[in-house]
Amino acid sequence: MIKLFTYGTLQHNDVQENLFGRILTGTPETLIGYALKQIKIEEEFGIVHYPIIVETHQPEDTINGIVYEITTKELHQADLYEGLHYKRVEVQLQSNQKAWAYSVATKRHY
Repeated sequence: MIKLFTYGTLQHNDVQENLFGRILTGTPETLIGYALKQIKIEEEFGIVHYPIIVETHQPEDTINGIVYEITTKELHQADLYEGLHYKRVEVQLQSNQKAWAYSVATKRHY
């Protein structure tokens, strides 16, 4: 199984049900050295603001989230769901375990 750190819509039961066909069981976790920002994405009905993590390398910057164990197939489904604005990066969590997370895909100004 693959570990995925989530901090936004991937924590929502309806998103998990639609994306994976099941509700995930996760564990609370903290990501250190990242800040939570907002990204604007144009969707069918206008501009929508979504959370996004940006690496800061500052230990005082932390993000609380949930780690889920998912399959390789589910990870690829999550990649498609997150789209072009997010990229999957490997992160080290406060518990010293490594997980995938979705971060900013390009250099942006927030």
